[in-house]
Amino acid sequence: MEKYLKSTAMLNYQAQQIVDLINKQKWNNLNEFDKIGAIYDYVQNKILLGYNKYDNLTATQVLADGIGQCNTKATLIMALLRAAGVPCRLHGTKVTKVFQRSLMPKIMAKLAPPFIVHTWAEVYYNGKWLSLEGVITDKAYITGLQKLNPEYKGEFFDYAVAVKDFSNLQIDWKGENTTVQQQAVVEDLGVFETPDEFYSEYKQTYRGIKKFMYENIGRKIMTKKVAKIRQVKSHKKK
Repeated sequence: MEKYLKSTAMLNYQAQQIVDLINKQKWNNLNEFDKIGAIYDYVQNKILLGYNKYDNLTATQVLADGIGQCNTKATLIMALLRAAGVPCRLHGTKVTKVFQRSLMPKIMAKLAPPFIVHTWAEVYYNGKWLSLEGVITDKAYITGLQKLNPEYKGEFFDYAVAVKDFSNLQIDWKGENTTVQQQAVVEDLGVFETPDEFYSEYKQTYRGIKKFMYENIGRKIMTKKVAKIRQVKSHKKK
């Protein structure tokens, strides 16, 4: 398991910001189940769903941003888990862009490639590798989304959520797999020891003006839409 505990350029958990966070939260005083749960809850709900400029940010850069999406949250939770002595790895895939259509500006929806690089962290617990993908969407966002779409009880495929049962989400740490976007997967790229290894081989296919528009315009609009959904009080029909 030692290779799943090492520090890397992206998993820079020896940085003072992460050392201080680990000490402040006292995660190392917890048993393994509660330690994973506390770190999971922190990344899920303190680092709100939002769209970072780059996928290959370091863990400390994600902390500084204060927001994260699938790829950046995977990096951060891996760094925190490893800092606390919990083995973890990265699972890489590609997903269809369609499940984010209501968050994307129309121009971005047209310009975006059909498939997007998507990752999640897997933790080794109780003799099994378990998906921590459910960490991506914070609970405040999910609550707003459910209020906005009260009629959806089964499969849901929009607003950065792709699940079989929207009324029975598996996004809480209970010692089992968590998931919130895996129904959008169209290609499995396998597992990797580190995000550094993954991003040396796989990158988003945005180029030129498309890349500029996403990094400087599109992602900011998407993050604002997510924040607005968190504020939804109830769904009012016209």
